[in-house]
Order: sequence, then structure tokens, then C-alpha cells
Amino acid sequence: MMMVGPTLLRYFSLRFAKWIVGLFLLVTLLIFMADFLEVVRRTADKEAFTLWRALAMSAFRVPSLVEQAIPFATLFGAIAAFVGLSRRLELVISRAAGISVWQFTAPALITVLVIGLFSVAVFNPISAMLKERSDEIGILLFGNEQRVVLQTTGAVWLRQSGTDGESVLHAEYALKQGTHLVGVTVYTFNDKGHYLQRIDAKDAFLGEGRWDMKDATVHRLGADPVSYKSYILSTYLDPAQVRQSLTKPDTISVWELPAFIRLAQNAGLPAYQYRLQYQMLLARPLLLVAMVLVAATVSLGFTRSGGVGRLILGGIVAGFVLYVVTEFAKGLGGAGIVPPSVAAWTPGMIATLLGFTVLLYREDG
Repeated sequence: MMMVGPTLLRYFSLRFAKWIVGLFLLVTLLIFMADFLEVVRRTADKEAFTLWRALAMSAFRVPSLVEQAIPFATLFGAIAAFVGLSRRLELVISRAAGISVWQFTAPALITVLVIGLFSVAVFNPISAMLKERSDEIGILLFGNEQRVVLQTTGAVWLRQSGTDGESVLHAEYALKQGTHLVGVTVYTFNDKGHYLQRIDAKDAFLGEGRWDMKDATVHRLGADPVSYKSYILSTYLDPAQVRQSLTKPDTISVWELPAFIRLAQNAGLPAYQYRLQYQMLLARPLLLVAMVLVAATVSLGFTRSGGVGRLILGGIVAGFVLYVVTEFAKGLGGAGIVPPSVAAWTPGMIATLLGFTVLLYREDG
């Protein structure tokens, strides 16, 4: 059996890389344009609006949005690359020269492994950092309108207690993993659960056993509102508890997740979702390998005589099924029903084994 030389290996790798990266950039551009137009539509009449601010906010937020599209860009990019090689008869010539399906598929697998490692080690931290920066720009530029500008997960609610008694804290938005709250309203109660006062503040920063509230207004029963430049509210919450309650796992960099998980476990808090996110990131290269194998199973039978519709439909169905299985496993792992490592690695492993099985049956069976 003929071995693939370095020139052919490099050629195949570049073909797959061009299609996968090109399709990913196309998806990124489309998402950026849609997000930018939506920001402009909703904020064009605001006093603080400028074109450059809207561009910056969309550009910083898009990496976190398109990160979820990497597996699908890999799947359809690999399908396009296989189809292109088939149309140009390059796969036919390779087979005639004694190159097996495993040898001309190996460059694709190596390419997506590199892409997967890069997306986890470099792209994920950058997207998390830029997402936080985008949120901060939205808060600073648009103030109380940030919920219109930013696609957030909704308002924040916390029930807490401190030396001042119990209170319910509401915030429009949370920054810096929940230690900076914006648009804060606090309802305080005495030991018997009777309402005492309401505190409205522009910002609240979590300190050691207290919330430092800025530009606060206190509304007490039977008294006129009193404004304070700075107001302190005691709390028994620590940063680990606040981060665990308010921080979404996908906003934390892969390099910060291990320390975050240890912090939550040391505080006696469950860390299923954060452990799952960490394992999902580690398993991403395997998932991309599975996507290439799935692409090979649905596209290597393609000929110049037709079958494009069946090919596209097969790729869509395969990608949809794998997506559903992955989301189902994430739900089980995030709830602690199954170990996060099992939930994260199982879809990719099953898809990889199925892809190898189908190729073995078709090519060597």
C-alpha cells in the first residue's frame, strides 16, 4: 500500500483547513452583521450611540457567539472538502495509486485536531475576555439601557443575610463573575420578616463581608428618600458563593475553570455545570474528529453524476442528531445525573466509533 508523502499530506491538510476555516469565517461574518444591525436598530436613537461603539460591542461579543458553531463549521467544511476532492477526481486518482481511505482522511483528522486544540487553548480565553469587555462597554455607554443593548441571561436575584438582617437583592446585570452588579435594588427585612426599606443603587461591588453600593438612594417607611454617594450593606456571602450563583460557565476561560471548580468545591458548593463546561472544552478536539468521520461517511460515496441533495440532507441530519445527543448529555451532566466527564466525552466517542465502523464496512468490509 502506497504511503502518503509529505507533499500530498500537506496538500490535503490545506484543502480541509481552507474549507473549515473559510466556512467558520463566513458564519462569523454573518453573525457579526446580524448582531451589529440589531444593535444599531435598538440604539440608534440613544444619545450615547456612535457607529464605532456599536461596532466594538458587536465585534467583542461575536467570538463567544460563534464558538458554538465550530463543530458545525468543521462538519460542513469537511463535507465540502471531500466533495471538492471527489469532483476534481483527486480521490479517485489517490485510490487508484493505492492510497486507502484512512490515509487521505488522516490529513483532515490532523487538521481538525490542531483546530480543536487552538480553539480550546487560545480562542476560548480570548472570546471569554472579549465578551466581558463587550458587557462592560455596554454598561458604561448605555447605563440603564444595557439590557436592551446586551443579550443577557436576564436580571439577577439573590437572597442573602448579614449583620443588618435579611435582604433580597435584585440587579439588572452582573459583571466580573457576579462581584460587580449594575442597576441594583435591595429590599431589607428585620428578624421577623417585616419589610424595612428599599435601597436603589447604580452599582454594587462585593467586598469582605459587605456590598459597597455607589450612588444609593434609601427609601424608608414613613420617611423621605435619602441619597448617599456610598452605602454599605453587610452580607455573609463570599466571592465563591456569588460566582457560583451568578456566573455562567461559558463565560469563564478554560484556564480559569480548574481554579474556579476548586474554589466552589472548597466552599461546599456544587460545581457540576463548571466541571461539565471544562470537560466539554477538553473533549472538543475529539468532537471535531467525530465531525470529520461523519462527513466522510456521508460524502465519500459522492460521484460526479449527482446525489448532492442526498449528501446535504445526510450531513444536516447527522449534524442535528449529534447536536441533540450532545445537548441531552449536557443536560444530564449539568444536573449531576451522570458524571460531567461521561456527559462531555460520550457523544464524541460514540460518533467517532460509529464513523470508524461505517468507513470500515464501506471501504474494507
